Amino acid sequence: MRQRALITTLLGASMLSASLLGTSAMAQTLRIALASEPTAVDPHYHDLTPNNALAQHIFDSLVRQDEKQALQPGLATTWENDGKNRWTFKLRQGVKFSNGQPFGAQDVVFTFCRTLKNETKVSDSFADITGNFAKVETPDAGTLVIETKEPEPLLPTLLSGLPILSASIVQHGEIKYDIASNCGVTGPWPAVNNFNDGTMAIGTGPYKLKSYVRGSAIELERNPDHWGGQQPWASVRFLPVTNAGPRLAGLLAGDYDVIENPAARDLGRIKGDKRFGHVITPSTRVIYFQLDVARDQSPFVKAPDGKNPLKDARVRKAMSLAIDREAIVKRIMDGAAEPAYQYLPTGMFGTLPNPPKLAYDPAAAKKLLAEAGYPDGFQLTLSATNDRYINDSQITQAVAQYLTQIGIKAEVDAMTRAIYFPRRAKKEFSVALGGWGSATGEAASFLRQWPPTPNETKTLGGSNYGGYKNEEFDKVIRAAVTTLDDKKRAELLQQAMTLVLADGAFIPLHFESGIWAFKSELSVAGRADQYMLAMSVKPAK
Repeated sequence: MRQRALITTLLGASMLSASLLGTSAMAQTLRIALASEPTAVDPHYHDLTPNNALAQHIFDSLVRQDEKQALQPGLATTWENDGKNRWTFKLRQGVKFSNGQPFGAQDVVFTFCRTLKNETKVSDSFADITGNFAKVETPDAGTLVIETKEPEPLLPTLLSGLPILSASIVQHGEIKYDIASNCGVTGPWPAVNNFNDGTMAIGTGPYKLKSYVRGSAIELERNPDHWGGQQPWASVRFLPVTNAGPRLAGLLAGDYDVIENPAARDLGRIKGDKRFGHVITPSTRVIYFQLDVARDQSPFVKAPDGKNPLKDARVRKAMSLAIDREAIVKRIMDGAAEPAYQYLPTGMFGTLPNPPKLAYDPAAAKKLLAEAGYPDGFQLTLSATNDRYINDSQITQAVAQYLTQIGIKAEVDAMTRAIYFPRRAKKEFSVALGGWGSATGEAASFLRQWPPTPNETKTLGGSNYGGYKNEEFDKVIRAAVTTLDDKKRAELLQQAMTLVLADGAFIPLHFESGIWAFKSELSVAGRADQYMLAMSVKPAK
């Protein structure tokens, strides 16, 4: 298989030339109210949508994704695969970091090494990509050659989510991809706080970090030397406003120019008002519950027999049957979502063409519980965020009520994502809410990250916090992710999808839609990845 990116234009819709914009627009500060605040400026700290979106302002990746997740040239202008496990990237010339240092191949190698030497990261964020690298060579400053341990058909797509750092932020000798010798780095590796205080927040992105005050605001200033041209906004101010009501009220009052994720039921307040506009964009983000199916005693489960009922597939199926997905979409999501019967919307690469509908059948659920030995149910706690996904705590409360109706006495423990995600990574929960958007646009994104038994290189199963294990699934997904033939890979992914759905260790609920509301003098391009980017906001005239 050969894959090559063609440069159709250096300046996309997100890089309007300053000469085409009025001087008043060029001097404005864009104020954006965020539904979920980034937890760090460090672009490798946590593979989390708010963090990744912020990183795209300050840093660039080798490859970019547009609002529809199509690949575009970034710091690499072309890429080519040899039909096996060798990829060659040609790097963009004349690019400089915000500290004036030139960008080159050694910066990319340093970045790859840092993902494997990052002691302050949450989980194995980004190491699941670079863990598959057997060799990285730089024949010259403008060429990068990556040889993977196993064939990786989606490498350019995966690298579109890996922000590139400047090697100048650390003490080093000759940078080489040699993990055992610290890759040539002679000083300490960067930690998360080095980025949060701005010291090492050095990138090639369209904006530069001005300040990061957790819980208050993130301020960016335009990078006048960005290789893609200047952005229309002199500065950008991100303000965390976790409650949908105050976000919309702030827009109506003129405090914000753009807000993300207003409640769909509140859009009626701005429809027909010429002062405002909105956009609703379907996304690939599936909201689901991950169950602890491995431990004999699970921390937040109490059953009469002292065991962990979640290990029984009948119990897991009963829990799924207890949930009315259509009611959640209609009443809680106000129609701005779609029920999920698999882990990626039907029609996308590797999905089942006609997935069986996950029915709502409380009577059948009670029967299954009785067959499993729990006619009177048991107790458990659903753990969730209350500031990450759209209506996350309300969704969890609704599911708890559905479970209670079949005899499973469910409580809810909702917490801020800054507390939740580190705890989930430590496997402290029994039933954990999750949300996963496919960065690759194919079923492998979810299926390689969550259900597999973790492999030695940590390229698979990096988020298998529930201890799910299915040897047949592992065999199929390992074959799928290394298969370069698209037809064969799609068939393998469908097999893997069927196996995971049948086991019920991951209970899908629905697919979110991204919603943005804004002042009418602006235009906003909604993104399938739900990223809130200042680069997606332009003057309407």
